[in-house]
Amino acid sequence: MPSPAPAAPAAAAAPEPVLPPPSDPAAWGRVDEDGTVYVRTTDGERAVGSWQAGEPEAGLAHYGRRFDDLATEVALLEARLKAHTGNPGEIKNKAQVLADQIPAAAAVGDLEGLAARARAMVDTADSAAAEFRAEKAAARAQQVARKEALAAEAEQIAAESTAWKAAGDRLKAIVEEWKTIRGIDRKTDEALWSRFAAARDAFGRRRGAHFASLDAQRGEARAAKQELIKEAQQLSTSTEWGPTSAAMRSLMDRWKAVPRTGRDGDDDLWKQFRAAQDVFFTARGESDKKRSSEELANQQRKEELLAEAEKLDPTTDLRGAQNALRKIQERYDAIGHVPRGAMRALEDRMQAVEQRIRGAADAGRSRSAPENPMVASMRAAVTKAEEQLAKAEAAGDAKRIEEARANLATRRQWLAEAEKSARR
Repeated sequence: MPSPAPAAPAAAAAPEPVLPPPSDPAAWGRVDEDGTVYVRTTDGERAVGSWQAGEPEAGLAHYGRRFDDLATEVALLEARLKAHTGNPGEIKNKAQVLADQIPAAAAVGDLEGLAARARAMVDTADSAAAEFRAEKAAARAQQVARKEALAAEAEQIAAESTAWKAAGDRLKAIVEEWKTIRGIDRKTDEALWSRFAAARDAFGRRRGAHFASLDAQRGEARAAKQELIKEAQQLSTSTEWGPTSAAMRSLMDRWKAVPRTGRDGDDDLWKQFRAAQDVFFTARGESDKKRSSEELANQQRKEELLAEAEKLDPTTDLRGAQNALRKIQERYDAIGHVPRGAMRALEDRMQAVEQRIRGAADAGRSRSAPENPMVASMRAAVTKAEEQLAKAEAAGDAKRIEEARANLATRRQWLAEAEKSARR
């Protein structure tokens, strides 16, 4: 924007002059019998004219209006001089002319008083001119100070502000305010405008660099989120529920760490990311429902086998009870997962049956005979395998549970073989 051309000081509006009321010509003159009109002065009466057109009062009024016209002209000059709305030199010259003309004017009124007022303006015009110049200089200094303050404010905004919209709006407002400040010489005004324009340009460059950087950051954030969406979509069809659930949670944490890309763009990206996660978690939920149903059925089958095992009576047929229990255990171990909350109770029931039959076998042996070391070792191995299974079940790790169950089944089989060999 080019610097606004400095305007000349606007002429102050002159106050309405206080015009004198119409004078009373009868107090200052008379009309004699032959129509001659006189005005009274300190030096005596002076003839100012003749009135033959009508009543003497009308003639006196006519010359009184002439005086009122002169009084009005003096009052107007006084008002202009007081308000500094005209050139004091011109006012002085006009006042001098009036001061010279009024004493000999063809008018009826206080001519001497009116002439004195005109002379007073002549005497005070020079001081009024000096006062006018001082006021004009003060007004200019005030206007310069206003623009200097605006330029300084713009410089501070350019150097410090990061409230980009508010600062930009303020700079626009400063321009509008700047246009209203007048009465400054062109050289000073152009120098101040150069300061303001330089500050505004500096702010514009800094704001542009900020948003360019922000755009770059948003581009990087968008690329990062698109990569996360791609990873989520690749994982969405996985059926490895545990590891994939952990991977999805990790993706969510990484998503939260990426800056926003902007309101609209970020919402669209989030919908894509969330949709990919929903595909996986919906499938996992359906799998969980199916697995829960299967686990309940497995629990029921194991409870039926346990009920069958609990009916075994080792006191009447120890060998038969042991063989029957072994077959029940094989069928028991072949059954799949059961609800986590039921695992411990089921295993405790099976161990109780095992201990009852083992106790019956131990009671049948000579108490003085030491236990076969192989049997003792296999029994300890079974106990350890049971503990490992319990830990895997507590952790909910499906892979470890499968491995622990297979290991327990093997150890039990070895224990059974060891016990069989020891009884021979």
